[in-house]
Amino acid sequence: MDAGSAGDVLEDNPIGRLKVYVYDLPSKYNKKILQKDQRCLTHMFAAEIYMHRFLLNSPVRTLNPDEADWFYTPIYVTCDLTPNGLPLPFKSPRMMRSAIQLISSNWPYWNRTEGADHFFVVPHDFGACFHYQEEKAIDRGILPLLQRATLVQTFGQKHHVCSNEGSITIPPYCPPQKMKSHLIPLETPRSIFVYFRGLFYDVNNDPEGGYYARGARAAVWENFKNNALFDISTNHPTTYYEDMQRAIFCLCPLGWAPWSPRLVEAVVFGCIPVIIADDIVLPFADAIPWEEIGVFVDEKDVPNLDTILTSILPHVILRKQRLLANPSMKRAMMFPQPAQSGDAFHQILNGLARKLVQDGRIYLKPGERILNWTAGRPVGDLKPW
Repeated sequence: MDAGSAGDVLEDNPIGRLKVYVYDLPSKYNKKILQKDQRCLTHMFAAEIYMHRFLLNSPVRTLNPDEADWFYTPIYVTCDLTPNGLPLPFKSPRMMRSAIQLISSNWPYWNRTEGADHFFVVPHDFGACFHYQEEKAIDRGILPLLQRATLVQTFGQKHHVCSNEGSITIPPYCPPQKMKSHLIPLETPRSIFVYFRGLFYDVNNDPEGGYYARGARAAVWENFKNNALFDISTNHPTTYYEDMQRAIFCLCPLGWAPWSPRLVEAVVFGCIPVIIADDIVLPFADAIPWEEIGVFVDEKDVPNLDTILTSILPHVILRKQRLLANPSMKRAMMFPQPAQSGDAFHQILNGLARKLVQDGRIYLKPGERILNWTAGRPVGDLKPW
């Protein structure tokens, strides 16, 4: 699909185009986990919780599984946080396996397709590979039991073992009310040319440098720390959201994973996202015209960032800013409470509606089995949850 037509489906209405059955799982898979740690409601992986709440009250929900197009298993796999708020994905494979064993033995629907008409929200760094370090995530691969399911995930990268071809890439969760409370007048001039706040090095996890962000963030700092056009720092000021609204370009480089909440923040605050993450698959790429609203810079070209950005003509900048000002563009990146037409919830449903297979190809023959229930690495993934 060319970028010019991408925005055409942004306004699609999924209601009436699909029916979703929500499995009623024991609360130990969802609500009880959340009761233990309310921080899960505000961290960037919270889409798994809000998608569950949304579907319970959505017009696409059906209580009759025999008429469902899709089946949804509400399981909060990233709601296991360290004291400083980082999710630990190590129990996730066992938890997911336990939930699939439950639905496959209590309902007939999983077994007839081995999950091909089921979707799971897996918003962790590397989706259903369930590890935050890329090498280890690649080594693990997508949990074998999820190989046929549709994964709704923040991680999106072309030709990557943690990204199924049929995955739906979504934005990370950013608290809508918090962002709304920091809005400044639209006519405020954008006096900052390039803006970035965040890590350039991760000395704890990558002491020698080079792995973290594949060196791209380090290259930003080393080349532009003294450049007056670049307002870049590791300090996260209380005016962070306001500053983004005063900036023309906001850097969105990869970190450990290619995606980050900066992408959502840039779009919502009308700052042109400068995407530095080779092979990234962007959220709702069939609906949001990323090529038209953003600037893509190859990781190897980071040392030329100043030349690249200063050579963009004013009318091109204005056009990108006008597109970013479109409320439907901002809405598609958000998970508001209550839901709104065209928001991220509806974009997920649109993606599922576009994927519907009507010809029965997903059904297995009697006795046919494709998935290997005893596959999994490390072996600890096979222990009961």
